[in-house]
Amino acid sequence: MDTTTIVKPRRALPPLMTLSDAAAERLRALYAKAEDGKLLRIGVKTKGCSGMAYELDFVDAPGPGDEVVTDKGLTVLVDRKASLYLIGTVMDYEVKAMSAGFSFTNPNEKGRCGCGESFHV
Repeated sequence: MDTTTIVKPRRALPPLMTLSDAAAERLRALYAKAEDGKLLRIGVKTKGCSGMAYELDFVDAPGPGDEVVTDKGLTVLVDRKASLYLIGTVMDYEVKAMSAGFSFTNPNEKGRCGCGESFHV
């Protein structure tokens, strides 16, 4: 009797987070000047109409609860508590007529509030 076990290949997980070219360019500039020697930490917090909002902080070093993400030669940190909400997210940098800032395209979002301040999954 043949006892060979067939192992199915696992589907590759999407990257935790990626950076657009514009986000990488802006982050590279921040790391080189105002935030020299620091790392960007991305997390989520309870806030707004829909329940959650992105939280960005510059920190001196990774903490014990941080996932280290490297993309386009840059390192960002993701708070481990936020990682399930952020899997597959693309961080971008947008310049508009009256504002500029980082934005997120998150495949896990089920909706956003009207002002765009918060989201829910």
